[in-house]
Amino acid sequence: MSLTLSKFFFDIPIYTPVKIGDDSQDTFRKIIDYHNKEEFDGYNPWKQVESTFVVTTDLIPTGESFVRDGGYGIVRIKCKRTDDQFRYYILWDPNTNHLTKVGQHPSIADFHISEIKQYKKLLSHEKLKEFTRAIGLAANGVGIGSFVYLRRIFEHLIFEAYQQCLADGVVTEEQYNRSRMDQKIELLSTHLPRFLVENKSIYSILSLGIHELDENTCLAHFDTLRVGIEIILDEKLDDLKKKEKIEEAKKKLGQLHSATSTS
Repeated sequence: MSLTLSKFFFDIPIYTPVKIGDDSQDTFRKIIDYHNKEEFDGYNPWKQVESTFVVTTDLIPTGESFVRDGGYGIVRIKCKRTDDQFRYYILWDPNTNHLTKVGQHPSIADFHISEIKQYKKLLSHEKLKEFTRAIGLAANGVGIGSFVYLRRIFEHLIFEAYQQCLADGVVTEEQYNRSRMDQKIELLSTHLPRFLVENKSIYSILSLGIHELDENTCLAHFDTLRVGIEIILDEKLDDLKKKEKIEEAKKKLGQLHSATSTS
């Protein structure tokens, strides 16, 4: 995936060297050129609003000397809706063509953690904390640990469906306990989001990451797996909202029927 301003500022963890090649020169210049005042869209976690940001830069050395010789710089992005400013510390090494964030405030985790609060109707406080830990670990370069917490969320969703199926008589405890994860998903498919059933490999990838993959490989695939779990949760959230809307409509129709019957 090509480098963009939003990816650099909001997604790439600190201390992760970014190779600047021909396909990323334009974005690199937008980051380091003070005169550009480049604008891009993003999320303000402090105010919890979508906004437009503008880039400002303070480099040592300045201008072309920075590009040629390398050095440190402070980059600020300003939220145009609220005037909040987020600060980033960057290091440029012209010998390797690597641009690295060595610090930032707010953190990468801050940009993403607020996004998962929408799932509080689906996940317990403890499970939300585990999701938060996964994002925080990945933001700080801990790939394997982040996979551990993503897998716990996945396992929780499966166990939740199992309890529903058990209560409905769809599956027995013996069937569930003797099945591998992919078999469990098939057994519980009527009570699981379609995306999960169609992408049951998510679990095996998470398990592979914990036991066999290295940190960098896990980090490279974290966003894909996180989004996969969010899509699963989005499906469940849509179903919940639909049920709530139906119940509210039934309640109001009942009240309307009572009112018209007595009039």
